[in-house]
Amino acid sequence: MSSSFSDKLNCSFYNKIGACRHGDRCSRKHLKPSHSSTIVCLNLYSNPGLNPTNTLSDKEMALHFNNFIQDIFIECVLLDCQIIDLVVCENSNDHLNGNIFIKFLNDSMALKIKNNFNSRWYNYKPIYCELSPVKYFKDSCCRQHELNNCSRGGLCNFMHSKKIDPELLNDLMLSQKKYFIQKKISNSDKL
Repeated sequence: MSSSFSDKLNCSFYNKIGACRHGDRCSRKHLKPSHSSTIVCLNLYSNPGLNPTNTLSDKEMALHFNNFIQDIFIECVLLDCQIIDLVVCENSNDHLNGNIFIKFLNDSMALKIKNNFNSRWYNYKPIYCELSPVKYFKDSCCRQHELNNCSRGGLCNFMHSKKIDPELLNDLMLSQKKYFIQKKISNSDKL
């Protein structure tokens, strides 16, 4: 099958972004990967800023988001799965709103988290997690949003990545590195 024919059958948005605004009604195929180092947890983050009755201050909303990032990060690391990168979508459209994409060191880690998370709940709602076709977050994220000038706003079909506090992310990455080094040392001591 030629790649141009294949491209007409498969949804390019789903392959690139990991979500499609048409969902199951899309006229093209959404090929769910059988293996991937990236997962998506669908609509997992409840962004209080998108709630019209929100009464939280900016500081409280930042704390809410930081706590969410820490929760997810720590759960993954405690399951011995090393996070390489993650994106939380702040789009207001249904197919991207609150999605968190997590890239792991390898496919087996992603599968382990997918299977574990699908039997769990977070913030009083079930977690729906699947392997994602997204390989490069840079290609999936809206460049205009990164420059604060996306003309489509929250309805854009590219990921609007919610900015993670760089200090928090650095601390989490360093803690993860330390955890895996200590675990490796501990395992070698047992031999």
